[in-house]
Amino acid sequence: MVHNITSLNSKMIHIMILGGNNLTIQHVTITAPDTSINTDGIHIGRATGVKILDTKISTGDDCVSISEGSKDITVSKVTCGPGHGLSIGSLGKYDNEGPVVGVHISDCTLTKTDNGVRIKSWPDSKPGSASDISFENIVMNDVGNPVIIDQAYCPYGGCSQAPSRVKLSNIKIAGIKGTSSTQEAVKIFCSPALPCENVEIGDINLAFSGGAATCTCANTKPTLTGTQVPPVVCT
Repeated sequence: MVHNITSLNSKMIHIMILGGNNLTIQHVTITAPDTSINTDGIHIGRATGVKILDTKISTGDDCVSISEGSKDITVSKVTCGPGHGLSIGSLGKYDNEGPVVGVHISDCTLTKTDNGVRIKSWPDSKPGSASDISFENIVMNDVGNPVIIDQAYCPYGGCSQAPSRVKLSNIKIAGIKGTSSTQEAVKIFCSPALPCENVEIGDINLAFSGGAATCTCANTKPTLTGTQVPPVVCT
């Protein structure tokens, strides 16, 4: 267990967990300026049974990033902001990436982050997969892109237009509420070559101060339960 520590102004990733098993991080405080690049709060890769609990993260990159080969990951009661959100990926950049299986993110609060909860994979990617993922009971306070699945992730431009070959399946999004700093509050763009399967979307209530919040959704046919604001209509 790692608990009751503070990481301040790291030059790169604050805490990196690579290949570990059965580790709990609890009551940790991570702080870096929002202008500091590549200062992920906690990065997890090829690890199993990791829990991040009751932790406060303010940084210049992802508050939590979960990369290939990670399994049985729990993120709960984390406050995030500033930062780039709570992210799975990016996936599909390299050969022989392991599957991501069993990521459960719940009861978190994000404030003024660039993104909210996110899954990202590269276009024209190497084969890969992510499955059994849930985002539940998340509060967004003035967050950009509160809910985003982006299978054409290309942050620097110049990427091929070929579709991602990362397969996403068994995804649950529910209990998402608060305010969006972008009009497009929900963006779900799955790969046209490998549409997302078994996506369940429950209650969403996201407001945008500049007008009605919007949603774009493509290449999946989610099961809708409860009420979604903005409405989720997929093509």
